[in-house]
Amino acid sequence: MQCELCGAPGKGALKTVRIEGAELQVCANCEKLGVEVQQPKKVVQKKSSPLQKTIVAIPQRKPRDVFDMIEGEIAEDYASRIRKARMDKGWSQLELAQAIKEKELLIKKVEKGDLIPEDELRKKIERVLSISLIDSFSDAEQKNTGKKIVTTLGDLVSLKKTK
Repeated sequence: MQCELCGAPGKGALKTVRIEGAELQVCANCEKLGVEVQQPKKVVQKKSSPLQKTIVAIPQRKPRDVFDMIEGEIAEDYASRIRKARMDKGWSQLELAQAIKEKELLIKKVEKGDLIPEDELRKKIERVLSISLIDSFSDAEQKNTGKKIVTTLGDLVSLKKTK
C-alpha cells in the first residue's frame, strides 16, 4: 500500500490519521501532520468458564457522504411559497417565528429572499406550514430522458465567469 497523502510506498504498517477532518492511511513521515485515529478495539467478555472467551467486535460507523444527504434543490420561489402558506394560515411573521422558535427577523429575511434557509430551519418551516420547499426530480422527468438523473459536483458548484 502507499501513503494516501504523499503517495510514497508504505514501509511497514500505515497508520490511520485524521487531517483536516479526513481520515487517511499515511506513512511515518506524514503521520505527524494529523492526529492518530484509534481503531475500534475488540471487547473480550468472559463466560462462566475462564477457558471460554467470546470476542465481540464493535461495529464501525459508516462514513457519511455529502451526496447521501442531498434531498433535492431548494425551490427558486421558496420565499413566495413560505409567504403564501403563512398567509393562508392567517399568521403574521411573528406568529410563524414563535411557532418554529426562531426570531422574527430571520423569517423576514427568508420571506424577502435575502436568506436561503438552512436544512434545520427549512424542515421546521415545512413541518409547521405543511409545505415543501424542495424541488426534487420527479419520476416523470426521469422517464422522459430515459436515464436516471444523477447529481454531480458541477450541479452543486456555481462558477463565476470573468470576461
